[in-house]
Amino acid sequence: MALVTPFKEDKSIDFDALRALINFVIEGGVQYIVTLGTTGETPTLSREEKLDVIQATFTAVSARVPVVIGIGGNNTQSIIKDIETFPVEKATAILSASPYYNKPSQEGIFQHYKALAEATTKPILLYNVPGRTGSNITAATTIRLANEISNIAGIKEASGNMGQCMQILCDKPQEFMVVSGDDNLTLAQIACGMDGVISVAANCFPKDFSSMVSAALNDDYRTARALNNVLLQGYDLLFAENNPAGVKAVLSELGIMQNHLRLPLVPLSNPIHEQIRQYLPTLH
Repeated sequence: MALVTPFKEDKSIDFDALRALINFVIEGGVQYIVTLGTTGETPTLSREEKLDVIQATFTAVSARVPVVIGIGGNNTQSIIKDIETFPVEKATAILSASPYYNKPSQEGIFQHYKALAEATTKPILLYNVPGRTGSNITAATTIRLANEISNIAGIKEASGNMGQCMQILCDKPQEFMVVSGDDNLTLAQIACGMDGVISVAANCFPKDFSSMVSAALNDDYRTARALNNVLLQGYDLLFAENNPAGVKAVLSELGIMQNHLRLPLVPLSNPIHEQIRQYLPTLH
């Protein structure tokens, strides 16, 4: 799951809340944690804060589940420097979003990830999220990276394009991991052959969401559908305005963290927050 970054009222990082959140999701059944993903509001974190979050995450996790570190951006050389200097030794893998705003060609995307892979022996997970980056990693480019670069180990696919996802699943090497990046499509994508999900919803609905994913991965689609049906409204509410405003609203209602974000993101509007209050009692 993609970890949020809790903030105090003065917008400094709330490390006590971060520890509480990590315990909450692990106890809820989450099987691995991604720290410093975009859900963690990383564009607003300084380099020093990112290093502190990484160390705090490893300390709180205490080897109970694997940790993946998000290291991305739109300056290839800067990302390489981060990969070489961040404390990635304990990390299972590095998740790196496709460069945003630059809108590189498919060859540019390929060369970008090739350069990152050459800078480390760690497995690298591609992250395709066109809604945020402004460009798509095509199925052909994903398969080319998977076949030609040994430590390109998988992809978080958040294009929302089921046809593209199925093409990747059809053509990928056997060992190449494909996980969903869209909570509301996870059940359908696992049914198509995906290996799991890097979830936003698992921050605040860890037990129900993890149970749904586990059931689907075990071909128990009756149980998975029942759980997913309960979560459908939750997915909509989490992403109604911006991410992670929805997650932080839920977690504030659960008493795990304060409801603070860093600009340019702001908390949910009162009407959506009230819908969240009414929704939470419907969960198991």
